[in-house]
Amino acid sequence: MFALGALLLALAANRAGDLNPPRDWLPVLFFLAYGLFTISVGYRGPGDHHYSFDRIAQVGSVLVLGPIDAAWINGLASLIYPFHRLRNGAPLRNVVCASLNNAGIMTLGILAAGMLYVLAGGDVPLTHLSGGAVVALLVLVITLQVVNEGAMFGLSIARKRKGGEIISLFTLALELGSAATAVLVALVYNRMELPVFILLLAVLGVGMLALRQFAVMRQRLVGIVEERTRSLMEKSLELERLASHDNLTGLFNRRHADTWLEQRLELAARHPEPFAVALADIDFFKQINDRYSHATGDEVLRVVAALLQERCRATDMLARYGGEEFLLCFPHTDLREAQAVCEMLRGALARIDWSGLGLDHPVTLSFGVAVRAPGDSLDSLLRRADAQLYMAKNGGRDRVVARM
Repeated sequence: MFALGALLLALAANRAGDLNPPRDWLPVLFFLAYGLFTISVGYRGPGDHHYSFDRIAQVGSVLVLGPIDAAWINGLASLIYPFHRLRNGAPLRNVVCASLNNAGIMTLGILAAGMLYVLAGGDVPLTHLSGGAVVALLVLVITLQVVNEGAMFGLSIARKRKGGEIISLFTLALELGSAATAVLVALVYNRMELPVFILLLAVLGVGMLALRQFAVMRQRLVGIVEERTRSLMEKSLELERLASHDNLTGLFNRRHADTWLEQRLELAARHPEPFAVALADIDFFKQINDRYSHATGDEVLRVVAALLQERCRATDMLARYGGEEFLLCFPHTDLREAQAVCEMLRGALARIDWSGLGLDHPVTLSFGVAVRAPGDSLDSLLRRADAQLYMAKNGGRDRVVARM
């Protein structure tokens, strides 16, 4: 980008016969310094984009010095400015890359826009406004904007980053305001006395600094609001999760399970389908708590819950229904299939090595399985499952009892 800008600038200067150094360095030094100043008072704006007032120096220098001098002066300012990042620890390679790219884009944009401005009948230097001058100024500003946005979009693609907004109303308003200010700067520079020009620059400088300070405060407030909003959302999600989940095992709690099951039964009443539930209870759990501690009992509950969750289907609903009791709901499942699933879960649990928790015997589960019958309510279905669980307990535990 830098090489292309330098080449086209040299060709344009050669064609215009403008290869000699400028005879008056004062305006050159002024616009170089003013360009650096307008870049430096940039700030973060909407969309986390960087905004600056460098359009004032760019357009103003075109209207005072012409497109060729304006192109190399603003290109030089863009080449110099990125090196301040070295103080913040930025790698030299990155700084040099940004410096060359910025300078190339700036040179190309101002050269192209300035040439079109002259072709459109724009005066250099600009000393008065007329209908034709306004048209030429619009050509200048629009071309600068198109070249700049196109270059930024191309760089985003080259760096494999997501492209930004094609059109930003905020950016457009800022650039138009800066361009109008640049016309004022050029007219005052070309027509007014030096004290008037200095006063104008002072007023503009204070305005730019005040706007930057306002933008910085705004960004801080936006950051605070976003952080608090994020914190509130996280707390809200956590409260929602606690309202529906058991804090110890991570499974659904009884309140959620009852609501879910009632809704499923209502749906099954309108669209009959096989539907099974199972109540599972850890055998001799009180003895585990009494003999090994409640902390060990809690860990046993976690391990059992994790096994049930790992082995069941994504469509099944699992809940911790009581102290050591679990509810398993199996949609689209008949009695035989539900019994097979529970047998698989029972066997998988019996094969776990519990020595890591200090237990000298396996942990087992007893299951009571029931299927939905026509006219079943939540209470009637669970009452039958509880009756089967009672039979499993009385029959010796570590077994599955399944009946209609």
